[in-house]
Amino acid sequence: QVQLVESGGGLVQAGGSLRLSCAASGLTFRSYVMGWFRQPRGKEREFVAATSWSGWSGVNTYYADSVKGRFTISRDNNKNTVYLQMNNLKPEDTAVYYCAADRRVGVRDTYEYWGQGTQVTVSS
Repeated sequence: QVQLVESGGGLVQAGGSLRLSCAASGLTFRSYVMGWFRQPRGKEREFVAATSWSGWSGVNTYYADSVKGRFTISRDNNKNTVYLQMNNLKPEDTAVYYCAADRRVGVRDTYEYWGQGTQVTVSS
């Protein structure tokens, strides 16, 4: 049974930082693309970032334009964990953040596995 468990959300002031973590189990972690999505209240879920890994090309990362230069996604294949470091947070980053896993890289919310989500609130 695949489980993705997010942690690290909370309330932060604009300009602050948070680091989200997602611990995965029940899957061959290094074989999966790990992504972060977010869903602001009343809006559709949107892509934030993703990371893939292969034995010959190493780690690849992908970002939504809205977070480039502020957010960093990383993965630890030994700990089966993916991280999202969020810096210079803005009120518009307020959302429920979801961890997701799939065999292929994509920006659509059609990933195979999903976590339960963690709330990030950025106050102005």
